[in-house]
Amino acid sequence: MAYWLFKSEPECFSFAHLMALPRKTAGWDGVRNFQARNFLRDDIKIGDGILFYHSNGDPPAIAGIAEVVKEAHPDPTAFDPTEMHHDPKSRPESPTWFQVSIRAVRPIDPPLTLPGLRTVPALASMELLRKGSRLSIQPVRPEEWAVILDLAGPASPSKKR
Repeated sequence: MAYWLFKSEPECFSFAHLMALPRKTAGWDGVRNFQARNFLRDDIKIGDGILFYHSNGDPPAIAGIAEVVKEAHPDPTAFDPTEMHHDPKSRPESPTWFQVSIRAVRPIDPPLTLPGLRTVPALASMELLRKGSRLSIQPVRPEEWAVILDLAGPASPSKKR
C-alpha cells in the first residue's frame, strides 16, 4: 500500500463534491502533467490512501481522506472535444492521459491547513511543503501519512464510511 496527495481547486472539484457523488466515487480526470500521469499510470494501485488537498483555498488545506478503487485507465476527457481537458493528440487506441478512480473515506474537519502543516516538525521533508513544489499528485511517505492521520483525529461515527 502506498500513499498519495491529490490536489484539486475547491471551486472546481472539492472533497464535498466527492462526498456528494453516488458511492462517493469519481474518476480523477484532467491531469495533464507527465510526471503526475506516470504516477497515475504506473504506481497508484487499488487500496492506496489519498490525502485530498484543496489547492488555492483560503488557506490551502488537506480536506479529506480517500482511497483508490480503480487503477489506471484512459482519461475519457482527453478524447471529448467538449471537455475542458480535451487533448486532440490523445487517441483511445493509444491514450496519452490516464486517471484512477477514488472514493471518499472521510472529511477532515477542520481541514489541515498548509500554514499549520508547516509547523509540524515531523512533516518538514514532505513534498507538499517543499519550496516550489507544484505537482498535482505527490507521493506521501508512510510516516507522513501516520502524522496526518494523527493530526486529523479519529473519525466521528457520522463521518465513517
